[in-house]
Amino acid sequence: MVFLVIAVGFFYALPNIYGEDPALQISGSHGVELDQKTVDNIKATLDAKSIDGNYEFQNEQLLIRFKNTDDQLTAREIVNKTLNDNYIVALNLAPATPEWMRNLGMHPLKLGLDLRGGVHFLMEVDMDEAMKKMRTQLTNDFRTELRNRGIRLSGVKSENDYVVVEFKDEAVRDEAQKVLADNHKDFKVVSQDIGDKFIVRATMTPQKLSEVRTNAVDQNINIIRNRVNELGVAEPLVQRQGADRLVVELPGVQDTARAKEILGATATLEFRLVDTSADVQAAAAGHVPAGTEVINDAKGYPVVVQKQVILTGDHIVDASSSADENGRPQVNISLDSRGGTIMSNFTKDNIGKPMGTNFIEFVVLPTENPDDPQPGEPGYKPKFKKIQRMINVATIQSRLGTNFRITGLDSPKEAHNLALLLRAGALIAPIQIVEERTIGPSLGQQNIQNGLNAMLYGIIFLVIFMVIYYKSFGFIANLALIFNLVLLVGVMSLIPGATMTLPGIAGIVLTLGMAVDANVLIYERIREEIRHGSPIQQAINEGYARAFVTIADSNITSFITALILFMVGTGAVKGFALVLMIGLASSMFTAVTACRAVVNIVYGGRNLKKLSI
Repeated sequence: MVFLVIAVGFFYALPNIYGEDPALQISGSHGVELDQKTVDNIKATLDAKSIDGNYEFQNEQLLIRFKNTDDQLTAREIVNKTLNDNYIVALNLAPATPEWMRNLGMHPLKLGLDLRGGVHFLMEVDMDEAMKKMRTQLTNDFRTELRNRGIRLSGVKSENDYVVVEFKDEAVRDEAQKVLADNHKDFKVVSQDIGDKFIVRATMTPQKLSEVRTNAVDQNINIIRNRVNELGVAEPLVQRQGADRLVVELPGVQDTARAKEILGATATLEFRLVDTSADVQAAAAGHVPAGTEVINDAKGYPVVVQKQVILTGDHIVDASSSADENGRPQVNISLDSRGGTIMSNFTKDNIGKPMGTNFIEFVVLPTENPDDPQPGEPGYKPKFKKIQRMINVATIQSRLGTNFRITGLDSPKEAHNLALLLRAGALIAPIQIVEERTIGPSLGQQNIQNGLNAMLYGIIFLVIFMVIYYKSFGFIANLALIFNLVLLVGVMSLIPGATMTLPGIAGIVLTLGMAVDANVLIYERIREEIRHGSPIQQAINEGYARAFVTIADSNITSFITALILFMVGTGAVKGFALVLMIGLASSMFTAVTACRAVVNIVYGGRNLKKLSI
């Protein structure tokens, strides 16, 4: 059993000796598939530039392996010029594992950001804006629900943490309160009289409030993942940290400006009806008709639009950039079924009226007081400014459905970026990058070398000490040490999603030291039994039997600590805890079971007068 387990561990640890090849990963984007004709075109272009590569085309994705990073970088520039924006070209490091190993599911360890190089972002979600957006949606829902029931209301608005609905009649107010309370069980709905106004106030219960906050972060994580996929990054990490923060790690990415532009952008759209009866100049001067607001277009001209939003970007399922019949940039929009129904019902009743497309984004305001926490410091809370721009006003010519287009954009690049953001999804709430780190590939390689050197020096020191101090038994302990390392790497290579980081290497070194700890306890117990006059075979048996309880207690408590670290920790802490847990389990097996098996093979059944310990 011992040798079978070690053989399996060695087998799955083998891929790690082959290293990685610099590679390009090419795939289609927003509905465009990478076909064999495009692959042949790429190959012919690179062959013409005398760039050799190994081509692997499967699952509509092309992977090109190169001999060195110079060929990889040159090839990326050539391929980017050859292909259009409908394809994603990403740098990658592809495992050089033989094909027969890959077919058996054998893969090398995945390296973390600190070992491979790339970009690390810590982002914070603006919960205040998320709650404000939620209350705005509720005002529209309340208005629609009551009107569908034939209940007349004077107005509905968001006020602090409440949604307030006004009525002119007490009986109507009481009926509306019952309707809203029945339809919204997660809200506390109360009535109130203020002068001649009869009011219903609705506020979220603590459970609903917590759910909304959690969903805001979770939905932003999903959207960020979609945007990372658009960037074409191999093996990215996007995970939650704390109540309102998330961590994004992009291995291999060095262009932080482009990454920040795509990940941090909060672009979304609103479709609103333009009020043609309003005096534009008077509205621009501050005399805005009730139920409307003024939004400037790209050239700074004011446009008066209804406050009520017809449709938001939340219903957009696909967007692509192209050129219209006159060669001007445009974005083609596809809506989900609910969004298509809303747009269809609205446009059929408003043919001949102008509808505006409002582009919304949030920018982070600089900290006004220099004494306040700055970005990246504890307690920093970003403040956002909402920027709106009417990018398009068009007359509704016919009934629209799930597909239509937006024109009036300044450039093809603007159209491409807008399509990318809308396709990946609009963020539920603005996010602020509160911490940013860039790790170069050379530093990652240096970290690997330093980590391996630390491990090598530690192993050499342990091997020499154990052989000098425990003689033949020290040699057996060293053999178990090697078995432990092989098992640890093999198991880590088997676990999907497991990533080796610099703290993970520290965890390996710590595990090896703790594994020797177990051998020291056993050997000292055997020595003690011999000093007390026990026969050699009995001393060996008692040494392993009595030391086992102490070793188990020590490892179990350490395992529980590592498990807690893994459950509550993030990033590097999580990686360290995972390695430590696997190492503790493998060291228990190698230091006790495997060592005992070797001792039995060497010394079992022999009448010994002296023991080399």
